[in-house]
Amino acid sequence: MIKTATFVVSNADPSNCPRPDRAEIAFIGRSNVGKSSLINMLVNQKSLAKTSQKPGKTQLINHFMINDKWYMVDLPGYGFAKVNLKIKQGWENMISTYLTKRENLCGVFVLIDSRLEPQQIDLEFLLWCVSQEVPTALVFTKADKQSRAKTDQNIQKFLKKTREIFEEEPDYFITSAETNSGKVELTKFIEELVTEYKAG
Repeated sequence: MIKTATFVVSNADPSNCPRPDRAEIAFIGRSNVGKSSLINMLVNQKSLAKTSQKPGKTQLINHFMINDKWYMVDLPGYGFAKVNLKIKQGWENMISTYLTKRENLCGVFVLIDSRLEPQQIDLEFLLWCVSQEVPTALVFTKADKQSRAKTDQNIQKFLKKTREIFEEEPDYFITSAETNSGKVELTKFIEELVTEYKAG
């Protein structure tokens, strides 16, 4: 259970991240997928992670200390943010360096908007994660924004595509930051990852 969450540091350079001396769980997704809202739901705070109507609000690697024991990390979104190409390439470099070089990273949650049909950019990002052996699970967001049937239909389509990438179905969670659905399951899974990391 997440009892305390405090902001530690923001970085543009992965080599300046806190010492990798404890488990770390990261969240990433396409711009405007609801990442900050999901993080705030998980930690029971309204504004730990900054939410914005404007895609591309998160431009740095943001570390939060959870329960004084492990780090939760909010990564910049990929995709739609209206920024110039040079900045965008800088972000992509920063994200790929972080994901491949951070040795205490024990789980990366890739957020997928459950209202949409499978998006090529998400599938390409997942394929990259698999090719780089990044430990990945999926979180479908905004499940309250449409009918359950439509959400399930989109998720099944996406999972069918991911089975082709992973050769098996990845761990996945269906969430809504508005209704708190999926919170218990996702928190439990994160705690298992952190416990495994400590035991290792």
